[in-house]
Amino acid sequence: MSIPIREIASLLPENPGVYQFFDANDTIIYIGKAKNLRRRVLSYFTKTHDIARVRVMVKRIVRIEHIVVDTEIDALLLENNLIKKYQPRYNVLLKDDKTFPWICIKNEPFPRLFSTRNVVKDGSEYFGPFTSGWMVKTLIDFLRKTYYIRTCSLNLTPKNISEGKFRVCLEYQIGNCKGPCEALQSEDDYNNAIVQVRNVLKGNIKEAITHFRDQMNVCAKMYKFEEAEEAKQKMLLLENYQSKSTIVNASINNVDVFSLDLSENIVYVNYLKVIHGSIIQSYTLEIRKRLNESNVDILQMAIIEIRDRFQSTSNEAIVPFDPEVDIEGLKFIVPQKGDKKKLLELSLKNAKYYKLERLKQSEKANPALRTERLMSLMQRELNLSKPPLHIECFDNSNLQGTNAVAACVVFKNGKPSKKEYRKFHIKTVEGIDDFASMREIISRRYSRMLEENASLPDLIIVDGGKGQLSSAYETLLSLKIENRVSLISIAKRLEEIFIPNDPIPLYIDKNSQTLKVIQHLRNESHRFGITFHREVRSKEFVKSELDSIKGIGPKTIEKLLLEFKTIDNLKIQSLDTISAIVGADKAQTVIEHFKLKDTSF
Repeated sequence: MSIPIREIASLLPENPGVYQFFDANDTIIYIGKAKNLRRRVLSYFTKTHDIARVRVMVKRIVRIEHIVVDTEIDALLLENNLIKKYQPRYNVLLKDDKTFPWICIKNEPFPRLFSTRNVVKDGSEYFGPFTSGWMVKTLIDFLRKTYYIRTCSLNLTPKNISEGKFRVCLEYQIGNCKGPCEALQSEDDYNNAIVQVRNVLKGNIKEAITHFRDQMNVCAKMYKFEEAEEAKQKMLLLENYQSKSTIVNASINNVDVFSLDLSENIVYVNYLKVIHGSIIQSYTLEIRKRLNESNVDILQMAIIEIRDRFQSTSNEAIVPFDPEVDIEGLKFIVPQKGDKKKLLELSLKNAKYYKLERLKQSEKANPALRTERLMSLMQRELNLSKPPLHIECFDNSNLQGTNAVAACVVFKNGKPSKKEYRKFHIKTVEGIDDFASMREIISRRYSRMLEENASLPDLIIVDGGKGQLSSAYETLLSLKIENRVSLISIAKRLEEIFIPNDPIPLYIDKNSQTLKVIQHLRNESHRFGITFHREVRSKEFVKSELDSIKGIGPKTIEKLLLEFKTIDNLKIQSLDTISAIVGADKAQTVIEHFKLKDTSF
């Protein structure tokens, strides 16, 4: 079943990323970035566009691909790389040869610090790229003034310095440079400053921030407020500075990245292509397992297939584990930390989002698949003998032992079936005894179902710990149905799942749909029970108020409650109105009772 392109757009993740539109010839016609992929892409199909070019482009879209990234800045950088590679027809911006600025520490004596848009392989160090030219200028100015880095382009070789070829300039006179050109600063001292600059550019800025914070506090105590403000601004600049992007790293060149994510019998393998430190391609291969192939076998197959499909010539591949295959000229890296590890994590994130998107598309085309998948997941995670299509959950409610009640909520196929909810007045228990109350309501509920030959639930959930679970299980044993239904309890404190005859609780992943369904059942039973308890308390209060009126019996009280619901409503009624319900004499008695009560205060 073909899904409309608008429906596909509505299933995209709400994360930063880059999207690509393809036409009927499978050609990329537009590449864009988004802070929220779903909202941005969906806007193309839900708005009326004033620009004719946009309307024509939208009509030509037949397929959408996307790449998920960590931040909006990453999306901007990745969009830049992809537009330059594919030159889409409807992209106007970013098609030139310009690129984002980098900060360079030049490979030379007394290294200079400057910005550039060209990365040259001459041994120099490059940091970035940056999306803001202002940020680069501000940062370089800050580093130069803080660590006294020279701004001149003189060739400061030891020979030239010793021969006295240079003279200090204005930067030295105003205190921005220590004068290495006249040997007023040693090369070791200068290189120590470059080490600090390198640490800041790499993001190791904790010590620098601490230094400027201490300097600010000292200056403030000495009433040097201008110097304190200067130190504060430097500290804030460092705190707001992000030294690099997870998308681009100039030291990583011509590398393939592979990751895989599992979903029952399907494996999703994501591929990222990194050229000159930039991601230029993302592709996810879907492999359906027919036998019990291992992850190693799947990864081997995917690497060979993808490299052949894209004619990759990379000599290095980043992988989550060793694929145990020898490919001539290809070295496998399993990173444990650093930028390569971040690339692997980003690839895995794309694989997971692709899997989620495919799952949502399948459920959109066939809603029954979602229920089937959820029931299968709950059966597996709770170790049940069959899918829990019919679930019932119980909760007790009382206030200091008064008006004890209980509630039973029913879920069918993972959704509430409110017409089957049931309320219980606790009849045989005196005071507060949750365990005895649980035994009573379980017994009453399932004794009646057995008498009526009704189908029992697949799973029973009780709200509480081991005590409530044991009470419920004893009752099922007495009814001889313990083997016909599954029973669990959920404890509130740590969301532990307890199973009969098992002292060790079951902990389910906090993000699991199974736990979410159980929590929904628990919360719904609690809400339903509390609501019922409040109704009972309210009626008890009203009855006790009317019981104190001499000459007014239970039947008269019942008539008044059915008609007027509350005491406050009854108080404002006229004698004639009340007389129409209970007669003139009793109406007069009620009216006089409330008048007497008001004057007694």
